[in-house]
Amino acid sequence: MQRPRFRPRGLATAIGSMPHTDPDEACRVVLRFLPEIPAWPQLPNRSFVENMYFQFRPSFLPGLTQEVDGRFHIDLSENFSEGLERLYADYLKNDCDRYEIKADRRAGLDAFLKAFPAGELGKRLAIKGQVTGPVSWGLTVADERSQRPLIYDEIVADAIAKSLKLQAAWQERVLGKLCSNTIIFVDEPYMASFGSAFVSLSRAKVAALFEEVFGGLTGLKGVHCCGNTDWSVLLDSSVDILSVDAYNYGETLGLYPAEVRRFLARGGVIAWGIVPSAEEALVRQGVDSLLERLEALFGYLKGKGIPKEELLQQCLITPSCGLGSLSLAGAVRALELVEGVSAKFRKLYHGVEVDAIRRC
Repeated sequence: MQRPRFRPRGLATAIGSMPHTDPDEACRVVLRFLPEIPAWPQLPNRSFVENMYFQFRPSFLPGLTQEVDGRFHIDLSENFSEGLERLYADYLKNDCDRYEIKADRRAGLDAFLKAFPAGELGKRLAIKGQVTGPVSWGLTVADERSQRPLIYDEIVADAIAKSLKLQAAWQERVLGKLCSNTIIFVDEPYMASFGSAFVSLSRAKVAALFEEVFGGLTGLKGVHCCGNTDWSVLLDSSVDILSVDAYNYGETLGLYPAEVRRFLARGGVIAWGIVPSAEEALVRQGVDSLLERLEALFGYLKGKGIPKEELLQQCLITPSCGLGSLSLAGAVRALELVEGVSAKFRKLYHGVEVDAIRRC
């Protein structure tokens, strides 16, 4: 049965990371400001293993280490053939049982799963999660001896994507117990480097890695990139939601008007990261200034031949990126602005009551 078209009409959600060390407090903040589409909080300040690279380390690979310079390494000289064989066996069976986020790496998720009072689930329109993307994971983590990013090893890169697919499927299954409408974002900060002189990846390889991960999801699937990139690669994929740092890079979508039109015509949604994720910018901005900024973007894209009505119907409001690097007050301020922009947008264009999708 075909899934009903998702028209969120300016509802709010978040990218994932929060600066808190107390998972219960992080969840209270999320549920306060994002009642319709809450996202479980990643908590990198609580523990280094909740960093997006440790948190989703493929289990077939040997131990991951982070050097003092911040770089991540894995020693590929270790024998990981047994883990690789197990991964392929699980992949062929589509068995995600062994691909849960490890217990010491998911304090935010566990708190989130317990945070819904009895009878409260019906108030949620969807539940959002996230997984580190195969491009970013493969480019960030290098072989300890050669210093070569793992994405350039064909066998390892393929296995990383397969592992992330099973991790995403496990997460979707867990979140699906809270709400039948699930959204999983594939977080890809390093897509901003795609096409540069520093990253030698073909369009076909990037597309194949994404589709591998997407293949594990039955609910809505999104990609978040917090920089400029070749948006056509993502717009032409099977992704349902494209998450853009609209505060800094929103106009770059205007370089791909045909692709944006096709994406919207097939029901695609754009998550507009119009609320900045930097402390100094949050001080300068308010609901009205950010809404004006978003309306200017819509006007610009309309001038490129992109139907404004589809932009208004098929949009989410989010922060421009994760909030993990902010102060606690800064994260609260960012979500307060997300909630405020979303509420004013919905009142202005759709009335106060918005029936985006059926409730859980």
